[in-house]
Amino acid sequence: MSESVVQSGRPARSGSDWRLQAGRWATPVLIAVLVCLPFAVTGSWTYTLGVCFANSIGVLAVSVLVRYGGEVSIGHSFFAAVGAYSVAILEHRLGVSLLVGLPVALALGVVSGICFAWPSRRLSGIYLAVSTMALALALPEIINNADEWTGGFEGLYVSRPVVPGVGMSLQRYYAALVVLVAVTYALARLRHSRQGLKLLLARSHPAAADAFGTRRVWARVSVMGISAGIAALSGATLAFASSTVSPSGFTLWSAIFLLVGSVVSFYGLTLPRALIGGAFLTLVPQLLSASGAWIPVLYGLALLAVILCGHYLPKIGGMMHRRARGVS
Repeated sequence: MSESVVQSGRPARSGSDWRLQAGRWATPVLIAVLVCLPFAVTGSWTYTLGVCFANSIGVLAVSVLVRYGGEVSIGHSFFAAVGAYSVAILEHRLGVSLLVGLPVALALGVVSGICFAWPSRRLSGIYLAVSTMALALALPEIINNADEWTGGFEGLYVSRPVVPGVGMSLQRYYAALVVLVAVTYALARLRHSRQGLKLLLARSHPAAADAFGTRRVWARVSVMGISAGIAALSGATLAFASSTVSPSGFTLWSAIFLLVGSVVSFYGLTLPRALIGGAFLTLVPQLLSASGAWIPVLYGLALLAVILCGHYLPKIGGMMHRRARGVS
């Protein structure tokens, strides 16, 4: 009997099997930790983590566009603002909570994404990126000129509780966490669905997709609609988690930072990857806030370090695993 057989008589699991099993358990364990975390940290960290979850949803929105559409957006702050102001305006005008505002924000995000994608359906690469940048550049002026609805420079407050009688700090935290988990679950289902495979086929092999009845134009419009809808959920969740919306929160830099978070997460659509991107956007600036003029330099070094680690660590791990197998 070979050395690869354990005492029970069954073959030993390979390294890939162990990694697969660890991956299956990683997300449930992570969710359990995040559910219990507010009882172990202070209130300021509860607020920061709620904002982190909202930013993680925005990172997922950009990653969906890259993974399924093969395109890059530097204007997703526009769709996030659609969701954020939907929740805020509905609360101020109709007195409804996030439970009503969230579906409305999702619907408006999807519609706005489709309305943008249809005229620009023939654009790709840098041309589409510049088109999305135009949205982000025009957004602050649109918000300020519609001050009767948006509150102009001062913005709007979002303070209506979802569950009466529960502290708002916990509600902001758990609402953002629930939306983030729901979005990652929906993306996991999409990834294994027939529709998801069609979208990937349309991106990778347009001719083959046409042969199977999936036109690339409709696939591109659909991906943009899905991505914009997720971005709107991010904005709606951010409005509730941070308790306020204003034009300063949805600028061109906000859109660029979402793209940076997507790069840091390596365009992953899982909960751990999304949290890496969201944490980089939320926690790194907070940790560097006392660095003064060195903030841009240190932020750039942190970005470079994360990208290099993500690129080389799997290779180093694979090399060590092969050496360990060779020794054994």
